[in-house]
Amino acid sequence: MATVRVLAIIGSGETSPTMVTAHRELIARLGLTSPQAIVLATPYAFQENAADVSARTQHYFADSVGLQVRVAAGTSPNADPAMAPPLIPPDEEDEARQAAAIRAADWVFAGPGSPSYALAHWQAGPVAAGLRDRVLAGDGLTVLASAAAATAGRFTLPVYEIYKAGGAPRWLDGLDLLSPFGLTVALIPHYDNAEGGRYDTRHCYLGERRLAVMERELPAGAAVLGVDEHTAVLIDLRTSDVEIRGRGGMTIRRSGHSVVLPAGTRLPMAELRDLVQGIRRAAGGGNAPDVMDPAGPGGGDGAAAGDGEMQPLPLPEIMAAAEERFEAAAGTRDADAMVGVILELETAIGQWEADMDEDQGTEQARALLRSLVGRLGRAAQDGLTDPRDRLRPAVEPLLDLRATLRSAGNFAAADAIREALTAAGFDVSDTPEGTRWQPTAMARSRDA
Repeated sequence: MATVRVLAIIGSGETSPTMVTAHRELIARLGLTSPQAIVLATPYAFQENAADVSARTQHYFADSVGLQVRVAAGTSPNADPAMAPPLIPPDEEDEARQAAAIRAADWVFAGPGSPSYALAHWQAGPVAAGLRDRVLAGDGLTVLASAAAATAGRFTLPVYEIYKAGGAPRWLDGLDLLSPFGLTVALIPHYDNAEGGRYDTRHCYLGERRLAVMERELPAGAAVLGVDEHTAVLIDLRTSDVEIRGRGGMTIRRSGHSVVLPAGTRLPMAELRDLVQGIRRAAGGGNAPDVMDPAGPGGGDGAAAGDGEMQPLPLPEIMAAAEERFEAAAGTRDADAMVGVILELETAIGQWEADMDEDQGTEQARALLRSLVGRLGRAAQDGLTDPRDRLRPAVEPLLDLRATLRSAGNFAAADAIREALTAAGFDVSDTPEGTRWQPTAMARSRDA
């Protein structure tokens, strides 16, 4: 059995390349060669593709993290135990055994889906009790991400009912895993979401207006704890230390005032509790959030280990960089570099397809991949080598003769050579650095 007790809250990207390093480092803390690891399928068990989500989640942890996991089925009429073995059956009789498995496992993970659906099946049953026991007095790693992360607080956001179905903004009772540590919070993943573009999808698709309305419904002493996308908040329940990893940060918000703890922050649980309870606030005012120093409000020891490493880029940034590098390689007719860009983009698409929680633009990336392959094919058809290399033995002796004639003052004969080259399809230019030439088609392409 593990001798660590860590609760990891991930805002999004839990099965994406951005979280691979964090997962590996967490599992390394267990110090076990074959940890007992289970995935709770309940948050997404209602989906028609639940079996596929389970299989892809297993592949992600096996291939990218080196962890073999088994899937505990959710309670749903759509959950077919024959489709995604090995499973813990979802009937009521086995819920107690599932809760026992949760208590005994070295690593427990729950991620994407619907927070309200998960709560409906966990809230009053043995599964919720098993999760609370793990956090309060158990051992091992407990990883709650995206939808499952939203259930961890005292209050839970029913995101689909509000954002998709137009329901009135309201809170549900959450699992309340953090109140024993003095954190009476509504935990909101996807806090910095920007998928909406010109409309506001921050705060897990609520937007600022609806969050402000809902915030007024929280009781005195409660706060919002927002975790950005591709960001993990690691709570060591034995040492009471909190560490923030990833691309974003964690926001503590109360009565419209926000304090942001960026990635790299380490602080004691007592400092976080003070921020949540409003005992210690940064000096700023107004609506702009205060950004704390990564050393932590209490002057911690600086950035977390591993934050100096190059973080994997989101897929849209990978696509932009790929197109830029391909253009540069095409400009220098570097076929190997062009092929390399295509292969790297294909690898990135495969890695990001494993992300069960959000689509970073895999269809757009595939379209770009097809475009680059087509452009490579056209470049090959036109010839990737510089045509001047083939023509140089015929053209440059004539240019040398032209230079000799000009030096001798025979400009009429020199002009006749230039006119003949122009008629043959060459652009000849006299510059201070000497005479330059290239096929006329290349000159037109360059000017265009």
